[in-house]
Amino acid sequence: MKKDKIIFWIATGIIALWEAVMPISTCIFAPEYITFGTKALFYPDYFAYAVIAAKVLGVIAIVFPGTPAMLKEWAYAGLSFTLIFAFISHACVDKNIAYMMMPLIFLGILAISYRYQKKIKQNG
Repeated sequence: MKKDKIIFWIATGIIALWEAVMPISTCIFAPEYITFGTKALFYPDYFAYAVIAAKVLGVIAIVFPGTPAMLKEWAYAGLSFTLIFAFISHACVDKNIAYMMMPLIFLGILAISYRYQKKIKQNG
C-alpha cells in the first residue's frame, strides 16, 4: 500500500511539474514565451492560454484528494487528450522525433498516476 502511494505521488508530481508548474512559471517569469510552442505548430495565440488554464485545472483536480471521482476521471482524460494531440501536432508539423516522443513519455507517466490512483482507492 505504501509503495503504491509513493509511486502515485512521484508520477503525479512529475505530471504536476510538467503540466502546471512549468506553464505557470512561464506566465510569470517569461510571458513572451507563452505562445512560443503553439505558434510553431500554427495555432492561434489564444489557444496557448486556453491549454494552460485547462492543464492547471486538471492538475489541481488530480492532486487534491477531496476531488470527486468523476472530476478526477475527466481531468485524467483531458490531460491525456492534450498529450495525445501534442504528439499528433508535432508529428504532422515539425516531425522532430524528440518533440514527438516527449508527450508520449508524459502520457505514460500520466497512465502510471492514473493506475496507482485507482489502486490506492481500491485498497484504501
